[in-house]
Amino acid sequence: MKILKLFTLFMFCSWYSMSAQEISDNTIGLRLGDSDGFGAEISYQKSLDRDNRLEANLGWRDSRYFDAFKLTALYQWVRPLDGNFNWYYGVGGGLGSVDFASRPNNQNEYYTPDGGLFVLAAGDIGIEYNFDIPLLLSLDFRPEIGIAGYKNFSDNFDFDIALGVRYQF
Repeated sequence: MKILKLFTLFMFCSWYSMSAQEISDNTIGLRLGDSDGFGAEISYQKSLDRDNRLEANLGWRDSRYFDAFKLTALYQWVRPLDGNFNWYYGVGGGLGSVDFASRPNNQNEYYTPDGGLFVLAAGDIGIEYNFDIPLLLSLDFRPEIGIAGYKNFSDNFDFDIALGVRYQF
């Protein structure tokens, strides 16, 4: 009978440890993608609870058509998947600024289109691997839609797919 109780306790403890996950208190690194003109973002994550965190990203882009920066913040829920794998989802928003480059018009005369500020709403879903060393790799999908701002830049729906490489501390 004692063996049965010990076995039951062991199974309960192993189930609890499998459902528990460890997310770092802080991570900092890079989020690399290029779907809506933002190729690199400095990324910071702060744990708020056992399975919730806040992620903030500052991205910039210097292309021949425009120069822009974007600041995004997301609230995320983190769920265990298998071993050191977790999956997460979240919601948030951001703002940015864009400045378009001069381009020739139909008469081969150069003109400078307007730029300006924009506001966006974003969602997030992804998978991450938490290494035994202080390294976190992630692959995520962040759909974004413009809410307000420069009409030719923010009023479209973007699919932002990126690889994240972060240091945990």
